[in-house]
Amino acid sequence: MIRQHQVLHMSKNTNQSSKTTPPLPKLQKFLADSGICSRRAGEQLIKDGQVSINGELAKVGERVNPERDVVKVGQKRIQAKFIKPTIFMVNKPKGFTCSNDDPHAERLIFELLETRHRNIRLFCAGRLDLDSEGLVILTNDGKLAHRLTHPSQKVQKKYKVEINQPLEKDAFQAMLAGFEDDGDFLQLDEIRAKAGNPVGSTKLEITMGHGKKREIRRCMGRYRYKVKKLRRTSIGGLRLGKLPLGTYRDLKDSEIDLLFPKQIS
Repeated sequence: MIRQHQVLHMSKNTNQSSKTTPPLPKLQKFLADSGICSRRAGEQLIKDGQVSINGELAKVGERVNPERDVVKVGQKRIQAKFIKPTIFMVNKPKGFTCSNDDPHAERLIFELLETRHRNIRLFCAGRLDLDSEGLVILTNDGKLAHRLTHPSQKVQKKYKVEINQPLEKDAFQAMLAGFEDDGDFLQLDEIRAKAGNPVGSTKLEITMGHGKKREIRRCMGRYRYKVKKLRRTSIGGLRLGKLPLGTYRDLKDSEIDLLFPKQIS
């Protein structure tokens, strides 16, 4: 039975690989597998000069021997260990920040977890902004987080969006075609409406296989629409369903598979 959790309160390394042994892991993967951060966050730590291997500053993509090399983030040594995968689906309310540590945030999404789960080093595999709500995955599985968030995977996410005035045809077509905004190419993959034609509707269903920061809000803002409500309802084939707002639960293995539905050619 799936448990539902209620809210408590709102050498340098000599790593020559041989033909008979698998290649040693790249440093950013080692960091993610150790549970301290996602792979992408690990890359940033390396770029920022915070990671060393055997006393020397590391580079992104270096391979590490977990049994022999001394890897440190700052002054803390990171050691390989088996970490039991933890994967939660959360129905995030508005007002919670998807971050492990943000001194400016009033409330972090991890405050929704029971005390016994706050000791697990988790991170968000795909964030929602402060004013948005809906499905968020929290995990300590770096490989899973990488698959969910890397643009090459094109994991589709669906959102229910309410705007302040009816969507016009020109804006509808422009957002589907895509446009440049502050150095980013923004584009919505699909815009539907439960009532039928999205043009003329204020309640939309939007699908995206990528996700730049605040992309939906930026697309709408470009054409002077104000987003009144934004709710993520699914990631891949995993649906939020009837999970109450502000609660979370464990994912079953079969549900993890739903995150990456097979492409039908």
